[in-house]
Amino acid sequence: MNKKELIEAIAIDTGVTQTLAKAMIDSFELSVAEALADGETVKLVGFGTFKTTERDAHTARNPATGEEVDVPAKTHVSFVAGKNLKEAVN
Repeated sequence: MNKKELIEAIAIDTGVTQTLAKAMIDSFELSVAEALADGETVKLVGFGTFKTTERDAHTARNPATGEEVDVPAKTHVSFVAGKNLKEAVN
């Protein structure tokens, strides 16, 4: 399912227009991104948790050439599925 299909499904399930459904999804994406950028964790009970972790800078090796490459520190975003989501999938 892509974003367009998700918008259509939400519009049908909620009885709102696709324009309004798109605005809701865009708002959700922006809110989660802003919270994560501020170092917050976003918990949606039963669905899952979005969180960030810090990865230290390190040296890696290019497998094709064997050359060492410096990899800068970065923030990694992860999602952990909640109980209800796991049960729905299984």
